Amino acid sequence: MRVKRYVVNALPEAVTMIRSELGKDAVILNTKEIKVGGFMGMFRKKKMEVIAAIESGQQPAAAPQLPKAAPPPRPEQSLEQMVQTVQRTAAAVLEPLPAPVAATPPASSDKLREEREQFIINEIRDLKQYMATLAKKSQEQASMTGALLELRERLDDQELDAKWRDQLIEWLMTAQQEQQAEWSKEQLWEQAADKLKEWLQPFDRGEIDRQARIVHFVGPTGVGKTTTIAKLAAEQTIKQGRKVGFITSDTYRIAAVDQLRTYANILNVPMEVVFSPMDLPKAFKQLEGRELIYMDTAGRNFRSELHVSEVNSLLHGAEPGETVLVLSLTGKTKDMAAVAAQFGKYGIKKVLFTKLDETSVYGAIFNLIMDFELIPTYVAGGQTVPDDIERFNADTYIKQLLGSESP
Repeated sequence: MRVKRYVVNALPEAVTMIRSELGKDAVILNTKEIKVGGFMGMFRKKKMEVIAAIESGQQPAAAPQLPKAAPPPRPEQSLEQMVQTVQRTAAAVLEPLPAPVAATPPASSDKLREEREQFIINEIRDLKQYMATLAKKSQEQASMTGALLELRERLDDQELDAKWRDQLIEWLMTAQQEQQAEWSKEQLWEQAADKLKEWLQPFDRGEIDRQARIVHFVGPTGVGKTTTIAKLAAEQTIKQGRKVGFITSDTYRIAAVDQLRTYANILNVPMEVVFSPMDLPKAFKQLEGRELIYMDTAGRNFRSELHVSEVNSLLHGAEPGETVLVLSLTGKTKDMAAVAAQFGKYGIKKVLFTKLDETSVYGAIFNLIMDFELIPTYVAGGQTVPDDIERFNADTYIKQLLGSESP
């Protein structure tokens, strides 16, 4: 008898290997879960050990040939044809193996067979969905003009979320069909800009509440909160002539207090340091003659609910206030979305984007505004105080998003 041991992630993987190497007459002698790898007994991964055998006198039979994978769908290939291909594949894969020998209890054998079949069913379902998506994409691309394909590529490069990209492309295609005309490249970019502006219109011209005496700035570490506060304070003191004060609770980061104190000395602005919510009343008392107070909070791991609630505890006071989320455009969109989702639980909707000068990809701004209904207030880029900051403007932003072809 020829016996062979397999270590795999799941039983269906072993089934395929057994058929290929030992043939369809092979039987499974035993299966058990084991742990492999790791370091000094830690971080070991779960695997499945499968023992299979075949009589020595028998030659491994040729494994059943599965239908070849369907080529990428052509525009003229119907979805029904693809589904038929998937069904033929499923029929071949689901051909039953010989039953395990008596060493494996019948109940266990039935369970393993059910798991194998469920695994294969899930794989077939995913394959059908993937093929349907490919077919849809191919049909869309076949009906697109060169200008539409170029616009789609531009939006992909800008990392605009697929759902907003597809909605925009679909709207442009429908609009052309209704007008029974094919737009030029310039017309297409102009129509795309108008539609994007329409979507952003409810969130445009956002600003920090002028009635708010205390403005809190929150966000991850390294996004530029302190420099942003200095820019806004310089604008208020130099251009608006208002009396401004600083409060910082960023006592975790080395030299963070010194950085804000340096700006405070340059602008001749008083500053208070707080270590807990209990210190806030005293700080407000010291700054009671100030018309506007900017509060810098510590940058922490805002994927942690504990850290978010810790910062949120500093944001509640008796006086009217506003909280602004600060996000860096050099961060990953998924990470920024996770931060926005955490603070969204506490009703924070105002956002300020920094480091505009350090990126050429602007799709994250649109994604965050639309997905979380954030209201952009300012966009900052560069280190010059107070010049490198300006109010968010949808027209300017859309030109950056669409590039040089924007009208």
